[in-house]
Amino acid sequence: MTRAFLSVITLIICSINLFAQKKDSAVVHRRVVQLPKNEPTGSAKRTRSKIVNDSAKLVYGPKTTLSTTEEDFFENKKNYVPLDTSIYNLHRWDFVKKFENTYQDLGNMGTAMNSVFPLVSDQIGATPGFKVYDVYWQTAEPRYYDTKSPFARINVIWGGKGRALTHVEFTRNIHKRWNFGFNYRPILSVKQIQPSGKTDYQVRSQYYDFYTTYESKNGKYKILAAYRRISHQVKENGGILLNRPGMTTVDTTYKAYFDANAVPNLTAAATSELRNSFHFFHQYQLAKPAQVYHIMDVYKQVNTFFDTRATDATSNFFPTTTVGTDTAIINDANTFQSFKNEIGFKGNAAFVFYDFYFRNRIYSNTMANLQAQASGAKGYENYIGSRIVFQFDSLSYLSGQAEFLLGGRYKIFAKLRTPWLDADLRSALAKPGLMQQAYLGGYNSWVNSFTNTFTNQLSGRIKTHFGPLFFSPGLSYTLLKNYIFFKSDALQLAQPMQSPGAQQVFSPELRLGIRFLNHFNFRPYGVYTKLLSNDNNAISIPTWFVNAQLSYENFLFNKALQVQIGVDVHANDKYYAYGYDPAVQQFYVQNKFANPTFWSTDVFLNGRIKRGRFFVKYVNLLQTFTKQGYLPTPLYPNVRNTIDFGFELILFD
Repeated sequence: MTRAFLSVITLIICSINLFAQKKDSAVVHRRVVQLPKNEPTGSAKRTRSKIVNDSAKLVYGPKTTLSTTEEDFFENKKNYVPLDTSIYNLHRWDFVKKFENTYQDLGNMGTAMNSVFPLVSDQIGATPGFKVYDVYWQTAEPRYYDTKSPFARINVIWGGKGRALTHVEFTRNIHKRWNFGFNYRPILSVKQIQPSGKTDYQVRSQYYDFYTTYESKNGKYKILAAYRRISHQVKENGGILLNRPGMTTVDTTYKAYFDANAVPNLTAAATSELRNSFHFFHQYQLAKPAQVYHIMDVYKQVNTFFDTRATDATSNFFPTTTVGTDTAIINDANTFQSFKNEIGFKGNAAFVFYDFYFRNRIYSNTMANLQAQASGAKGYENYIGSRIVFQFDSLSYLSGQAEFLLGGRYKIFAKLRTPWLDADLRSALAKPGLMQQAYLGGYNSWVNSFTNTFTNQLSGRIKTHFGPLFFSPGLSYTLLKNYIFFKSDALQLAQPMQSPGAQQVFSPELRLGIRFLNHFNFRPYGVYTKLLSNDNNAISIPTWFVNAQLSYENFLFNKALQVQIGVDVHANDKYYAYGYDPAVQQFYVQNKFANPTFWSTDVFLNGRIKRGRFFVKYVNLLQTFTKQGYLPTPLYPNVRNTIDFGFELILFD
């Protein structure tokens, strides 16, 4: 499938280049003809061979390939920025490291992810309730380009233990007002527990998108459109099975989770998620400070769990009592679809951006086994809202959004950014997820009448510089009410519950940057968390959380090579991390297994030679000596110590 897709991509690139060749005729590399000093001119010129000089300075590069986000595009900001060619933290390629270890996964690239700290959702209306694969979708949203030449980026990463990620990106201007591009990003991860070969994949993920922007000749009409699709397939192993049938002795120590002969709890289970969306935005300039616009979104999300009951029954991973569908082959599928239209009036007045809008949304949620769907599984939603941005200068702004879902839900977001202070306020009253309201699967069944959930979150941090010292203290406060969480009982590994009380999370933090001996940098980051209230023990967060990096950064060999060489460490204290139930794709609170403290240590080299970037990283150095690592999620060991390597090439014209 991958080879076929790459063949289609190659054909598309060739077609676009042929179509746009005439459009680019104004920008060519001229062949320079040099004549000897005594060469006659005019009618007296002799006929003789000429020396052709094909050398020409390359005028296209990262500074001529500009991109922006849809947010800036929407707010009329001409904030097109050149390509990022920095090597800083290039080695943090996997999603847990990319987000500074603030997510837990299942010990392998591409598996289910859950935030360690509470988050506030942007969606206050109906949602399917499945979100463990959100990160792989949300981080792939395309940027929109304005290029002076065809641009291609190829990023290839070979992680040790059979993990791989590739990102192919291509974009070009058909003409100066019309750009087209696409992204392709596959993820492949071999099983980390008893793989049968180099192609025994646990994770197979295929993501791609196509996008375009267009502007009329007079600049009054603009279009932005994108189609995106991801197919994410994971073979679920349920973590390590310690107490196996037929064992004469049982090793239940922490070290046993890293035994080379360890076996998984599940062998036939699998989950998959298919998402696709079509997004269309266009606007028309009524006057210099005002535009009317329309946004349309078509979205579909299908979540599936498959298992063979007889194969996985012996592990006792799932409770033996059947509360869901009593079938030998389990194939639970949940489909959520939505169609959204937004119309609005926006514009700029001096240093203020404003927006007023109305949005209509149609949605449906169906599950094959569930005949009587959850209350509100199909419906219409009407929103009204407003956005405002005060742009004080190029570095400082204050933005806010207020949105109301007719019927009582709302969200209010505010953000302040200055060179010395960042602050955020997020408040939302939202509908519960639809799968939390009603579900009927092979191992799970429930019908609930949960009420709206309420979240308040306030955060801020100061940023100061004292010579070579960067000092940034901050804090966040989160209040949750009517919080919905998952918990185990005797019948189900995970089922939803709603806390009638409140959860209050207070987290001061400190981020430092210390530069010494000209080229060395020490960057520690720590968070201390205090649960002021935690009714029903609905949340679990480590008390202290630490990241630190020590690195050497410099240019070598007459600036031919730029390097960043260093070590990353991370640790948090012993706490009851959330468990994971693959049957419903949900993380749940548990108090049976406490994840002990373990310092993960990665040694890395990031480099850049001309326009090529690369990195080499040794993962979990301490595990080389201790022979054991850490468990990001109970029962699930991390990737063993190994070497990761990656490189990126960018091509122009």
